[in-house]
Amino acid sequence: MRYLLSLFATALLFTGTLAQSLRPGFDKAEYIELLKVSAQFGDSSYTSKFPAPQHYKLAYRSPVVGLQNRWDLWTNPSTAVLSIRGTTTSSVSWLANFYAAMVPARGELQLSAGETFTYELASNPKAAVHVGWLVATAFLAKDMLPKVDSCYRKGIKNILIVGHSQGGGIGFLLTAYLYNLQKRGQLPADIRFKTYCSAGPKPGNLFFAYEYEALTQNGWAYNVVNSADWVPEVPISIQTINDFNVTNPFRNAPAAIKKQKLAQRIVLNYVYKQLSKPTLTAQRNYQKFLGQFTSRSVQKNLPGFQSPAYYSSNNYVRTGTTIVLLADNDYYAKYPDSEKEVFIHHFHQPYLYLTNKLP
Repeated sequence: MRYLLSLFATALLFTGTLAQSLRPGFDKAEYIELLKVSAQFGDSSYTSKFPAPQHYKLAYRSPVVGLQNRWDLWTNPSTAVLSIRGTTTSSVSWLANFYAAMVPARGELQLSAGETFTYELASNPKAAVHVGWLVATAFLAKDMLPKVDSCYRKGIKNILIVGHSQGGGIGFLLTAYLYNLQKRGQLPADIRFKTYCSAGPKPGNLFFAYEYEALTQNGWAYNVVNSADWVPEVPISIQTINDFNVTNPFRNAPAAIKKQKLAQRIVLNYVYKQLSKPTLTAQRNYQKFLGQFTSRSVQKNLPGFQSPAYYSSNNYVRTGTTIVLLADNDYYAKYPDSEKEVFIHHFHQPYLYLTNKLP
């Protein structure tokens, strides 16, 4: 009888724990569990080296959509996890990364001849995001939203979002999309989202980052980064004189230079052009090759897709509250730098190793 009572009390305690609402703040145990969930996208040789999730069960795996994108739904009685797959070995999956021009953070995408994706990730007209991951977000969101609704009707109002690598890049955009659906009354206001982007690359420009961070501040979104990992350092950033707030000293520089004496005007004009022209040219080239040219391959894989109007910027910035997993000497002894194994610092295993070292 004592054993049965003890078992019953334990079950009540466990049920009560599951019923708790999500709490703000970085939770080491919570992130480790989500790493375990995220790692389940790997093949058997990959997942066998990684602990299985303990607190969630797989409820749904999506079909492959968009640019080889996929997501999983993991649940327990009170919480759902939207887990976004990262880049695979498929060239189409990599195409989502290389399609790296920027588009406005609010607008429409023509996904096919009969399908348009209307989105708002930020309200500032100067906010812009990575177009390849936005395309992925569009296809994934279409499949996710009915499952989110189903979870809500079952009483699940806590939703964790996790993505590693490319999945982290998409995770930023998906999080902003879902929050803005809530703001417009298209999702229930009492759903609580919490996001862990893991090894996430830079998803957009500074004006997108500002709004994302305002949406999720006070402990509702994190990007966890291994300091030895190169993936959070991409896409390449190019800041031009057009990437500043409207009020800035560069906007009126040409007019101010014209007011100077002839000799000073010649020198200042030369210096101004030498400093501003290279970044403007580089930005146009990146947009040309990673936007216009790359979109042709996207169109071959997504019949009916129409290239959007690009936003003239490549000022990608690190976004969200960052949890730094600082690689130390012990780490490099276990995971040494390598010219051949370029992802040695990027996989789930080194992230788990460093997370376990956090206090």
